[in-house]
Amino acid sequence: MKVLILLLLPLPLLGAAGPGNAPPGEADGLYSRIRTVDPNATKQVKALYANLLEMSGRNILFGHQDDLAYGVGWKDWPENRSDVKDVCGNYPAVFGWDIGKLGKRDKNIDTVRFAAMKNWMLEAYKMGGVNTVSWHLDNFVTDGDSWDVGENVVAAILPGGAHHEAYRARLDVLADFFKSLEKGFLFFKHDIPIIFRPFHEHTGHWFWWGQPHCTPEQYKELWRFTVEYLRDEKEVHNLLYCYSTDVFKDKEHYLECYPGDDYVDILGFDNYRDVRPENDPTELTRQLRLLVEMAEARGKVAALTETGLERIPEENWWTGRLLRHIKADPVAARIAWVLVWRNARSSHHYAPYPGHGSAADFVEFCKDPLILMEGELPKMYKLNRKAFREKENVLGPKPLTKMPW
Repeated sequence: MKVLILLLLPLPLLGAAGPGNAPPGEADGLYSRIRTVDPNATKQVKALYANLLEMSGRNILFGHQDDLAYGVGWKDWPENRSDVKDVCGNYPAVFGWDIGKLGKRDKNIDTVRFAAMKNWMLEAYKMGGVNTVSWHLDNFVTDGDSWDVGENVVAAILPGGAHHEAYRARLDVLADFFKSLEKGFLFFKHDIPIIFRPFHEHTGHWFWWGQPHCTPEQYKELWRFTVEYLRDEKEVHNLLYCYSTDVFKDKEHYLECYPGDDYVDILGFDNYRDVRPENDPTELTRQLRLLVEMAEARGKVAALTETGLERIPEENWWTGRLLRHIKADPVAARIAWVLVWRNARSSHHYAPYPGHGSAADFVEFCKDPLILMEGELPKMYKLNRKAFREKENVLGPKPLTKMPW
């Protein structure tokens, strides 16, 4: 009993929020120099952001959607399993999830139970991996899904709109979900960092928040309200915010709905079009270069947030198309991660599984010095203080004159 009391005595000095959730302060000015959308983001969030910035140009993290939840021919495995790991021996470095249907039922749009998802997010974090979350949000006007685009839903859920209170209630559920993502116990408990990517692919027309279903100003207002409500009203401090378009023509087109540097941590885009055999892969390279230029000009992280070729019929697609055209331009290659979509079944998958025709090429892709898998990651949630101090400004990494491959 005396030992227990002695062990507990120093704990109040750590503060009620715990050491992991404590915002940067005077005791450690390094964290306060890492500028994120949320100035009170946890130290783990700040470290993740700084590490993604610092690594860009040397390595690209590989990601896969729903990687631990299911694969081709299996689902809800009793122990951690992954098609990616079954093929190459390593888990992905980035784990993608979607929280569509949160607050309406216990499963997301791809039948992943939210309770199980939380456990898999924790497992990914314990591995040292990165969790990123998209949000296929239902139509508040018709109660249809994200692809129901018949009404100006954005106008209806903005302040003053007929469905604004319903949107706030959904944000309350979302905030509770994010705040429930924790690791540790007692005073050592801390929130799991999440890269949140709402209202994605808005340069396309297929979602109700896309073009032309709302104006650019309405989209910006929705984004800003969402960030401010989660950050300021609900005090969610474990998020990085990712603005993610679909394919785009030029910088002006990409930035048409951009809500401003104060509301975005990461600039991303989704591109399935230009990695198909019938299309021009140099368009992928061109857009990646523009993306990196826009991100670096703002001191932001850049990422290829979704891509992939369904069923991967090209045996050398990984090295001959995707990797080749990322590496074709040293500026384009300064993205932080690339994520391919989910492995639902043999007719709908974007990563190989054992016996797949592209499996051998995927192994070579993973071996490339540019690509990082989970087992090769540095400590993403620890600030590399030496590297940080050597940089005059962590938000402005100098372009590399020579790539490391």
